[in-house]
Amino acid sequence: MSTINTAALVSPAPIPARPRLRRTAAWALGIAALVAVHAVAIENTEFYLEKLVAGWPHMVQFLADSIPPDLSWQTVLKPGLNGLLTTLWIGLLGTTLSVPLAAVLALGAARTVTSDSVVYHACRVLLSFLRAVPDIVFALIFVTAVGLGPFAGVMALMLHNTGVMGKLWAEAMEEADQGPLVALSTTGAPRLAQLAHSTLPVTLPQFVGLLLYRFDVNVRSSLVLGLVGAGGIGLLINRSIKTFQFDEMLTYIILVLILVVAVDQVSAWLRRRL
Repeated sequence: MSTINTAALVSPAPIPARPRLRRTAAWALGIAALVAVHAVAIENTEFYLEKLVAGWPHMVQFLADSIPPDLSWQTVLKPGLNGLLTTLWIGLLGTTLSVPLAAVLALGAARTVTSDSVVYHACRVLLSFLRAVPDIVFALIFVTAVGLGPFAGVMALMLHNTGVMGKLWAEAMEEADQGPLVALSTTGAPRLAQLAHSTLPVTLPQFVGLLLYRFDVNVRSSLVLGLVGAGGIGLLINRSIKTFQFDEMLTYIILVLILVVAVDQVSAWLRRRL
């Protein structure tokens, strides 16, 4: 009786290696395409370093005109601090006032929460629209409606942040552990009870962390909105540039730096304690 070589029967068949020539050609083609795209981008944006070298003396002169910063209390520092607080309030309200609408749209845009495809796609489209329109465009629209001032900035940040936060929160709910939700659904618990006792408790720390991150971003964005008339210290920076008061501009920029660092540190401290 002949013996069967069981080792030969169970040994895996060798996997044919991908031809090295084809892999090399694919890499070369990809790198060539990447270089070509960058060459076209550089040509269309006129990103030529020789322009920077030629304009370097003008940059030096600009910085020289702004040093030392103007620290006059009545005419510069006091209005700057008031504008800085306005910028902070714009970022705060633009973040917090977006929470209710962002939460509702996030619930509708999460596949694990919404079973109705019409509601799901409608919420997704609305979030995409709010996210696609830059906050500065919203600010220009509201400035024409309500005039110059921080109200336009708050509305602009609120709408844009709704689109961003809604998407982030919806993805957080989709990626959350579905075990508790399934367990509650098998017991016959109502849909709202399932969300209140499973999805929301699991994702709440992530929700708060994302909200704090967006607050940090919105404070910086509110500075840019001030440049188009939406109030805050950005409006003062724009005015100082237009009147060639570069020493005032540097003072305002230093104040902005202090605010950004402070907000960043507070947000990081709160996130560590979630």
